[in-house]
Amino acid sequence: MDNSTVVFLIPVFAMILDYYLGDPSWFPHPVRYLGMALDWYDKWVRSLTLSPKIMGGVGVVGFCLVIFSVLKIFLAIPFIGVIIALYLAYAGLALGGLLSECRKGATLLDQGNIEAARKAISQLVSRDVSNLDEAGLRKALAETTSENLNDGFVAPFFYLVVTGPAGMWVYKTVSTMDSMWGYKNEQYKEFGYYAAKADDVLAFIPARITAFMMLAAGRFLKLDWERTYENLIEDAGKSESPNAGWPMAAAAWLLGAQMGGKAVYFGEEKEKPVMGPVGEWTSLKLKKLGTLMLFSGILSAILLNTYFLLVWLSEM
Repeated sequence: MDNSTVVFLIPVFAMILDYYLGDPSWFPHPVRYLGMALDWYDKWVRSLTLSPKIMGGVGVVGFCLVIFSVLKIFLAIPFIGVIIALYLAYAGLALGGLLSECRKGATLLDQGNIEAARKAISQLVSRDVSNLDEAGLRKALAETTSENLNDGFVAPFFYLVVTGPAGMWVYKTVSTMDSMWGYKNEQYKEFGYYAAKADDVLAFIPARITAFMMLAAGRFLKLDWERTYENLIEDAGKSESPNAGWPMAAAAWLLGAQMGGKAVYFGEEKEKPVMGPVGEWTSLKLKKLGTLMLFSGILSAILLNTYFLLVWLSEM
Protein backbone atom coordinates (compact mmCIF):
# COMPACT_ATOMS: atom_id res chain seq x y z
CA MET A 1 0.00 0.00 0.00
CA ASP A 2 1.29 3.46 -0.90
CA ASN A 3 0.51 5.23 2.34
CA SER A 4 1.17 8.68 0.92
CA THR A 5 -1.85 8.44 -1.37
CA VAL A 6 -4.31 7.71 1.43
CA VAL A 7 -2.75 9.40 4.46
CA PHE A 8 -5.43 12.09 4.45
CA LEU A 9 -8.32 9.70 3.63
CA ILE A 10 -7.86 6.76 6.00
CA PRO A 11 -7.92 8.91 9.18
CA VAL A 12 -11.09 10.71 8.08
CA PHE A 13 -12.99 7.52 7.33
CA ALA A 14 -11.61 5.91 10.50
CA MET A 15 -12.87 8.77 12.64
CA ILE A 16 -16.33 8.57 11.08
CA LEU A 17 -16.50 4.81 11.69
CA ASP A 18 -15.29 5.24 15.26
CA TYR A 19 -17.89 7.88 16.06
CA TYR A 20 -20.85 5.97 14.63
CA LEU A 21 -19.82 2.38 15.39
CA GLY A 22 -17.71 2.76 18.52
CA ASP A 23 -16.41 -0.56 19.90
CA PRO A 24 -19.20 -3.15 19.54
CA SER A 25 -18.95 -5.68 22.37
CA TRP A 26 -19.86 -8.53 20.02
CA PHE A 27 -16.94 -7.84 17.66
CA PRO A 28 -13.41 -8.95 18.63
CA HIS A 29 -11.07 -5.99 19.13
CA PRO A 30 -7.27 -6.15 18.55
CA VAL A 31 -6.57 -4.64 21.98
CA ARG A 32 -8.25 -7.62 23.65
CA TYR A 33 -5.88 -10.05 21.92
CA LEU A 34 -2.97 -7.75 22.62
CA GLY A 35 -3.95 -7.71 26.27
CA MET A 36 -4.05 -11.52 26.32
CA ALA A 37 -0.56 -11.67 24.80
CA LEU A 38 0.79 -9.15 27.30
CA ASP A 39 -0.80 -11.04 30.18
CA TRP A 40 0.83 -14.26 28.95
CA TYR A 41 4.23 -12.52 28.74
CA ASP A 42 3.79 -11.11 32.24
CA LYS A 43 3.10 -14.55 33.70
CA TRP A 44 5.93 -16.14 31.71
CA VAL A 45 8.47 -13.59 32.94
CA ARG A 46 7.39 -14.13 36.53
CA SER A 47 8.07 -17.85 36.15
CA LEU A 48 11.72 -17.03 35.39
CA THR A 49 14.53 -15.81 37.63
CA LEU A 50 15.55 -12.97 35.31
CA SER A 51 15.35 -9.28 36.22
CA PRO A 52 11.72 -8.07 35.93
CA LYS A 53 12.91 -4.60 34.94
CA ILE A 54 15.10 -5.87 32.10
CA MET A 55 12.45 -8.30 30.86
CA GLY A 56 9.86 -5.54 31.01
CA GLY A 57 12.08 -3.48 28.69
CA VAL A 58 12.61 -6.49 26.43
CA GLY A 59 8.85 -6.90 26.25
CA VAL A 60 8.34 -3.27 25.21
CA VAL A 61 10.92 -3.45 22.41
CA GLY A 62 10.01 -6.96 21.32
CA PHE A 63 6.25 -6.50 21.08
CA CYS A 64 6.61 -3.16 19.28
CA LEU A 65 9.06 -4.56 16.71
CA VAL A 66 6.93 -7.65 16.03
CA ILE A 67 3.69 -5.70 15.69
CA PHE A 68 5.24 -3.03 13.46
CA SER A 69 6.94 -5.60 11.20
CA VAL A 70 3.92 -7.89 10.86
CA LEU A 71 1.55 -5.02 10.14
CA LYS A 72 3.85 -3.51 7.53
CA ILE A 73 3.79 -6.85 5.69
CA PHE A 74 -0.01 -7.03 5.71
CA LEU A 75 -0.39 -3.35 4.80
CA ALA A 76 1.79 -3.87 1.73
CA ILE A 77 -0.69 -6.34 0.19
CA PRO A 78 -2.35 -4.68 -2.85
CA PHE A 79 -5.95 -3.55 -2.24
CA ILE A 80 -6.36 -5.79 0.83
CA GLY A 81 -3.74 -3.66 2.57
CA VAL A 82 -5.98 -0.60 2.25
CA ILE A 83 -8.89 -2.44 3.88
CA ILE A 84 -6.62 -3.65 6.68
CA ALA A 85 -5.31 -0.10 7.12
CA LEU A 86 -8.83 1.29 7.43
CA TYR A 87 -9.82 -1.35 9.97
CA LEU A 88 -6.67 -0.85 12.06
CA ALA A 89 -7.13 2.92 11.97
CA TYR A 90 -10.78 2.64 13.03
CA ALA A 91 -9.99 0.06 15.75
CA GLY A 92 -7.20 2.23 17.12
CA LEU A 93 -9.48 5.19 17.84
CA ALA A 94 -11.80 5.36 20.83
CA LEU A 95 -13.56 8.73 20.77
CA GLY A 96 -16.94 7.20 19.99
CA GLY A 97 -16.64 4.65 22.76
CA LEU A 98 -15.35 7.26 25.21
CA LEU A 99 -18.32 9.56 24.60
CA SER A 100 -20.73 6.65 24.79
CA GLU A 101 -19.37 5.46 28.15
CA CYS A 102 -19.40 9.00 29.51
CA ARG A 103 -23.04 9.42 28.51
CA LYS A 104 -23.92 6.03 29.99
CA GLY A 105 -22.39 6.80 33.37
CA ALA A 106 -23.85 10.31 33.47
CA THR A 107 -27.33 9.03 32.55
CA LEU A 108 -27.29 6.41 35.30
CA LEU A 109 -26.31 9.08 37.81
CA ASP A 110 -29.08 11.38 36.57
CA GLN A 111 -31.56 8.53 37.04
CA GLY A 112 -30.38 8.07 40.62
CA ASN A 113 -29.14 4.55 39.88
CA ILE A 114 -25.96 4.95 41.91
CA GLU A 115 -25.00 1.27 42.10
CA ALA A 116 -25.33 0.75 38.34
CA ALA A 117 -23.38 3.96 37.75
CA ARG A 118 -20.68 2.82 40.18
CA LYS A 119 -20.36 -0.48 38.33
CA ALA A 120 -20.16 1.25 34.93
CA ILE A 121 -17.59 3.81 36.09
CA SER A 122 -15.49 1.14 37.83
CA GLN A 123 -14.88 -0.42 34.41
CA LEU A 124 -13.39 2.86 33.15
CA VAL A 125 -11.06 3.76 36.01
CA SER A 126 -8.29 2.01 37.95
CA ARG A 127 -9.26 3.58 41.29
CA ASP A 128 -11.63 2.05 43.85
CA VAL A 129 -15.05 3.68 43.46
CA SER A 130 -16.94 1.42 45.89
CA ASN A 131 -17.23 4.11 48.56
CA LEU A 132 -17.72 7.17 46.35
CA ASP A 133 -20.90 9.19 46.63
CA GLU A 134 -22.69 10.73 43.64
CA ALA A 135 -20.40 13.79 43.56
CA GLY A 136 -17.31 11.58 43.75
CA LEU A 137 -18.56 9.37 40.94
CA ARG A 138 -19.21 12.39 38.72
CA LYS A 139 -15.70 13.67 39.37
CA ALA A 140 -14.15 10.26 38.65
CA LEU A 141 -16.11 10.07 35.40
CA ALA A 142 -14.98 13.58 34.40
CA GLU A 143 -11.34 12.80 35.17
CA THR A 144 -11.18 9.57 33.19
CA THR A 145 -13.12 11.06 30.25
CA SER A 146 -10.84 14.08 29.91
CA GLU A 147 -7.63 12.11 30.41
CA ASN A 148 -8.64 9.48 27.87
CA LEU A 149 -9.32 12.02 25.15
CA ASN A 150 -5.57 12.00 24.59
CA ASP A 151 -4.87 8.32 25.28
CA GLY A 152 -7.87 7.04 23.35
CA PHE A 153 -8.08 9.45 20.45
CA VAL A 154 -5.65 12.33 19.91
CA ALA A 155 -2.43 10.37 20.50
CA PRO A 156 -3.37 7.38 18.29
CA PHE A 157 -4.73 9.78 15.63
CA PHE A 158 -1.45 11.71 15.79
CA TYR A 159 0.58 8.56 15.12
CA LEU A 160 -1.88 7.43 12.47
CA VAL A 161 -1.30 10.51 10.34
CA VAL A 162 2.44 10.73 11.14
CA THR A 163 3.46 7.09 10.79
CA GLY A 164 0.47 5.23 9.34
CA PRO A 165 -1.51 2.37 10.91
CA ALA A 166 1.57 0.30 11.79
CA GLY A 167 3.09 3.15 13.80
CA MET A 168 -0.28 3.88 15.34
CA TRP A 169 -0.42 0.34 16.68
CA VAL A 170 3.06 0.64 18.11
CA TYR A 171 1.67 3.51 20.17
CA LYS A 172 -1.43 1.46 21.05
CA THR A 173 0.82 -1.39 22.17
CA VAL A 174 2.84 0.87 24.46
CA SER A 175 -0.34 2.51 25.78
CA THR A 176 -1.86 -0.90 26.54
CA MET A 177 1.33 -1.99 28.27
CA ASP A 178 1.25 1.14 30.40
CA SER A 179 -2.39 0.55 31.35
CA MET A 180 -1.60 -3.05 32.36
CA TRP A 181 1.92 -2.75 33.77
CA GLY A 182 2.51 0.92 34.54
CA TYR A 183 1.61 0.85 38.24
CA LYS A 184 4.00 1.96 40.95
CA ASN A 185 3.13 -0.87 43.28
CA GLU A 186 5.22 -3.81 44.46
CA GLN A 187 4.09 -6.04 41.60
CA TYR A 188 4.78 -3.69 38.69
CA LYS A 189 7.15 -0.90 39.74
CA GLU A 190 10.09 -2.77 38.18
CA PHE A 191 8.41 -4.80 35.44
CA GLY A 192 6.36 -1.87 34.14
CA TYR A 193 9.10 0.77 34.40
CA TYR A 194 10.00 0.93 30.70
CA ALA A 195 6.39 0.62 29.54
CA ALA A 196 5.47 3.67 31.64
CA LYS A 197 8.49 5.65 30.41
CA ALA A 198 7.82 4.75 26.78
CA ASP A 199 4.20 5.87 27.13
CA ASP A 200 5.34 9.15 28.70
CA VAL A 201 7.59 9.85 25.72
CA LEU A 202 5.10 8.88 23.01
CA ALA A 203 2.19 10.78 24.57
CA PHE A 204 4.19 13.95 25.32
CA ILE A 205 3.36 15.95 22.17
CA PRO A 206 -0.21 14.63 21.70
CA ALA A 207 -1.13 15.51 25.31
CA ARG A 208 -0.25 19.14 24.72
CA ILE A 209 -2.06 19.19 21.39
CA THR A 210 -5.10 17.78 23.21
CA ALA A 211 -5.07 20.49 25.85
CA PHE A 212 -4.73 23.38 23.43
CA MET A 213 -7.37 21.97 21.10
CA MET A 214 -9.63 21.76 24.16
CA LEU A 215 -8.81 25.40 24.79
CA ALA A 216 -9.76 26.25 21.19
CA ALA A 217 -12.96 24.22 21.44
CA GLY A 218 -13.75 25.94 24.73
CA ARG A 219 -13.50 29.32 23.09
CA PHE A 220 -15.81 28.16 20.31
CA LEU A 221 -18.29 26.82 22.89
CA LYS A 222 -18.08 30.07 24.90
CA LEU A 223 -16.55 28.42 27.96
CA ASP A 224 -14.08 30.15 30.29
CA TRP A 225 -11.10 29.79 27.96
CA GLU A 226 -9.25 32.93 29.13
CA ARG A 227 -8.98 31.78 32.73
CA THR A 228 -8.12 28.30 31.45
CA TYR A 229 -5.27 29.72 29.39
CA GLU A 230 -3.92 31.57 32.44
CA ASN A 231 -3.92 28.46 34.67
CA LEU A 232 -3.45 25.53 32.27
CA ILE A 233 0.33 25.14 32.32
CA GLU A 234 0.63 25.56 36.09
CA ASP A 235 -2.10 23.04 36.90
CA ALA A 236 -0.98 20.55 34.24
CA GLY A 237 2.46 20.53 35.88
CA LYS A 238 1.00 19.41 39.21
CA SER A 239 0.24 15.93 37.90
CA GLU A 240 2.59 13.07 38.69
CA SER A 241 2.29 12.10 35.03
CA PRO A 242 3.96 14.46 32.55
CA ASN A 243 0.96 14.13 30.23
CA ALA A 244 -2.26 13.23 32.07
CA GLY A 245 -2.58 16.63 33.72
CA TRP A 246 -2.88 18.57 30.47
CA PRO A 247 -6.37 17.49 29.30
CA MET A 248 -7.57 17.15 32.90
CA ALA A 249 -6.53 20.69 33.83
CA ALA A 250 -8.04 22.05 30.61
CA ALA A 251 -11.38 20.37 31.31
CA ALA A 252 -11.40 21.43 34.97
CA TRP A 253 -10.87 25.12 34.22
CA LEU A 254 -13.07 25.25 31.12
CA LEU A 255 -16.03 23.79 33.00
CA GLY A 256 -15.35 25.30 36.41
CA ALA A 257 -15.06 22.14 38.50
CA GLN A 258 -12.21 20.59 40.45
CA MET A 259 -10.34 17.40 39.72
CA GLY A 260 -7.97 15.55 42.01
CA GLY A 261 -8.04 15.07 45.76
CA LYS A 262 -8.24 11.79 47.66
CA ALA A 263 -8.51 8.56 45.69
CA VAL A 264 -8.00 4.89 46.58
CA TYR A 265 -5.84 2.66 44.37
CA PHE A 266 -5.39 -1.02 45.19
CA GLY A 267 -6.40 -0.45 48.80
CA GLU A 268 -4.09 2.52 49.36
CA GLU A 269 -5.32 6.09 49.73
CA LYS A 270 -3.53 8.64 47.58
CA GLU A 271 -3.78 12.42 47.60
CA LYS A 272 -3.83 13.57 44.00
CA PRO A 273 -3.03 17.21 43.14
CA VAL A 274 -6.06 19.46 42.86
CA MET A 275 -6.70 21.08 39.47
CA GLY A 276 -9.25 23.68 38.52
CA PRO A 277 -11.35 26.17 40.50
CA VAL A 278 -13.60 25.30 43.43
CA GLY A 279 -16.73 23.61 42.13
CA GLU A 280 -18.43 20.21 41.80
CA TRP A 281 -19.16 18.20 38.69
CA THR A 282 -22.87 18.51 38.07
CA SER A 283 -25.09 16.79 35.53
CA LEU A 284 -24.97 19.85 33.27
CA LYS A 285 -21.17 20.08 33.46
CA LEU A 286 -20.79 16.42 32.47
CA LYS A 287 -23.02 17.00 29.46
CA LYS A 288 -20.92 20.02 28.50
CA LEU A 289 -17.80 17.88 28.98
CA GLY A 290 -19.09 15.40 26.40
CA THR A 291 -19.66 18.23 23.90
CA LEU A 292 -16.21 19.65 24.68
CA MET A 293 -14.59 16.24 24.06
CA LEU A 294 -16.34 15.87 20.71
CA PHE A 295 -15.39 19.34 19.46
CA SER A 296 -11.83 18.95 20.75
CA GLY A 297 -11.46 15.65 18.93
CA ILE A 298 -12.77 17.13 15.70
CA LEU A 299 -10.45 20.15 15.94
CA SER A 300 -7.48 17.88 16.68
CA ALA A 301 -8.29 15.74 13.65
CA ILE A 302 -8.66 18.80 11.42
CA LEU A 303 -5.35 20.24 12.64
CA LEU A 304 -3.38 17.04 12.17
CA ASN A 305 -4.94 16.09 8.84
CA THR A 306 -4.47 19.60 7.45
CA TYR A 307 -0.82 19.73 8.45
CA PHE A 308 0.06 16.37 6.94
CA LEU A 309 -2.03 17.00 3.84
CA LEU A 310 0.07 20.12 3.26
CA VAL A 311 3.23 18.07 3.78
CA TRP A 312 1.97 15.46 1.30
CA LEU A 313 1.11 18.11 -1.28
CA SER A 314 4.52 19.77 -0.89
CA GLU A 315 6.21 16.48 -1.75
CA MET A 316 4.19 15.87 -4.93
